[in-house]
Amino acid sequence: MFPERLTQAADLIGAQFEFVLGALPDLPVVQAMAHATNGGKRLRGFLVLESARLHDIPALQAVWPATAIEALHAYSLVHDDLPCMDDDDLRRGQPTVHKRWDEATAVLAGDALQTLAFELVCRPEASADAGVRSALALSLAQASGAKGMVLGQALDMAAATAGAPLGLEEITALQRGKTGALIEWSATAGARMAEADTTPLETYARALGLAFQIADDLLDVTGDSATVGKAVGKDAAAGKATFVSLLGVEAARARAQALVDEACDSLAGYGAAADDLKDTARFVVTRAH
Repeated sequence: MFPERLTQAADLIGAQFEFVLGALPDLPVVQAMAHATNGGKRLRGFLVLESARLHDIPALQAVWPATAIEALHAYSLVHDDLPCMDDDDLRRGQPTVHKRWDEATAVLAGDALQTLAFELVCRPEASADAGVRSALALSLAQASGAKGMVLGQALDMAAATAGAPLGLEEITALQRGKTGALIEWSATAGARMAEADTTPLETYARALGLAFQIADDLLDVTGDSATVGKAVGKDAAAGKATFVSLLGVEAARARAQALVDEACDSLAGYGAAADDLKDTARFVVTRAH
């Protein structure tokens, strides 16, 4: 069952973080790294493990890039929560890193988590093939930097001070970087590890990533901070254009559902082996209902 597999994957990644971070000195910056990587559904790491399973890559090998993407995602959240960015006090129901410690520690913890991600995909345990490790690191750099997540974040920040709100096509492009790039890397990691065709999983991940962001926009409007684990209503308060502000709640939900159907259809070639990835796509939408 999907919920059990998601929990099992989260536990495996959690144990890996304990192993990796446990080897570091017990300093505030390392404590902050552990705080930032604790909790959450670890959906990106789950996608790595599932895409690896589709290609017969053992979980004990795939857990290295799975933990890497969760470290990189955590870094992005730590920095995103800073006062100079989104200025949030709550993350996963807990104080954000700069609130629990201070801004300097948050910056350093984020920096350390980012570099840890690249260390983990380059470890020989991730693959005996240096070419595979190199491909994982290169693609992760492209997904997380100025061609991917950072670009999306920069466009999002620029939109906040732009004279006119973004249109639907512009938001779609922005979110493909900000949210979608890491999801795409995660879903295609297993194929890269097996040196297989990534095309079906790329199609799946692009639809999934966009559905994920629409669901986030819906939660910002319809959710509450106790359930979501972070502040809600900030986009509307700031007059920020989102999928919900442009489409409306019901049309946004319909668009997200259509994307889920597209994501599931792209996995037809894998048969029943991809059922958990299909359930992942459905889960993304149901959390916004």
